[in-house]
Amino acid sequence: MKKSGIFRRFFTLLLIPLLLIVPVTAGPGDDTQTSTGGTAEEPVFQIVPVSLEKDQIPALSAILIDLDSRTVLYEKDADLRLPPASITKIMTMLLVIEAIKAGHISWEDQVVASEHASRMGGSQIYLEAGEVMTVDELYKSVSIASANDAAVALAEHVSGSESVFVARMNERAKELGMTNTVFKNASGLDDQGHESSARDVALMSAALAEHPEAFKYTTTWIDSVRNGEFGLTNTNKLVRSYKGITGLKTGSTGRAKYCVSATAERNGLRLAAVIMGSDTTAERFNAAATLLDYGYATFERVDLSEGVDVPDVKVKHGTVEKISPIPQGSVYSVIPKGAADKLTKSLNIEPTYNAPLSKGDSLGSIEVKLDGKHVGRVPLVAGEDVPRLTFWKAFAWLLAAMRLF
Repeated sequence: MKKSGIFRRFFTLLLIPLLLIVPVTAGPGDDTQTSTGGTAEEPVFQIVPVSLEKDQIPALSAILIDLDSRTVLYEKDADLRLPPASITKIMTMLLVIEAIKAGHISWEDQVVASEHASRMGGSQIYLEAGEVMTVDELYKSVSIASANDAAVALAEHVSGSESVFVARMNERAKELGMTNTVFKNASGLDDQGHESSARDVALMSAALAEHPEAFKYTTTWIDSVRNGEFGLTNTNKLVRSYKGITGLKTGSTGRAKYCVSATAERNGLRLAAVIMGSDTTAERFNAAATLLDYGYATFERVDLSEGVDVPDVKVKHGTVEKISPIPQGSVYSVIPKGAADKLTKSLNIEPTYNAPLSKGDSLGSIEVKLDGKHVGRVPLVAGEDVPRLTFWKAFAWLLAAMRLF
């Protein structure tokens, strides 16, 4: 007998048991792994400051949050219901951007100012009934100069009327978990029952901050509309003085006093300081700067997906015997500076998974804690497809092995 024949017989005998145990069909079955879409869980811990006293923040209410994780870094009577003045316009700006992204309106749309919009008063660009401006010009006027007439014109363009737009504002507030907010108008002018809280303002600020285009004008100090004929000056004085400032919105009325939602970014850490009910404009800006300074001096942004060795897991009935779970992506959180070494990370994975597996299918998670408190979760997924091993696939392997000899 030739030597090659011996090898053929040997490999045939070796693969026959495999052919007998491999399922004939490759349907998904009850044991198919499915992708969960893996996003980080909201942190359930709250960091309580030890070096910033309430009397250092001259305001009725205040809060400091990490914009990306919504982690609260400081708060002072943050659920107190107060008139929000023009920081109301954060919601107006959010709904405009969402309408643009949904394709309902565009930045280039021509908006005809109504008689109602032209009568707003307060901070304004003095729209005349029938005057035409683009959505972009009106949005610029709201972002920089806090123009009430421009805000109402945008509201009417998005929803047909300010009242319908306000109803959507309240719906969106509920969707964002803003439990202490009732909007009565799109501009923030004093209106009975028009109220919000520092925590709620922080939530809608974070929602707006998810859209990069929201900041297209918030750091602009001086600009203009009407072909340069009407100047706009930013109401947020921090734009000229605070390192890393990105926005966001000021507000002031007789009832609300002085308010601001100030956003900033340094080294990837995005913070929002909300101040409500300061007695003077200088106090609100100083209070916001104090909170932001505290945040950047005390906390840092870390990638929770780094620094964990994830072992391979076995795959049953697959074309490979094992696979390496990988993080679905970077998951960032904010922690006190110097606390990274105290983070504990535990793996939640099964030792064996059933084929077929698709790239991106969930394979468990990494749970991250600090001092025993949950910080975040890093989803682990399959980094490649693993088809189910079928009878015909095994048979093809047999033929390929036989051809080698």
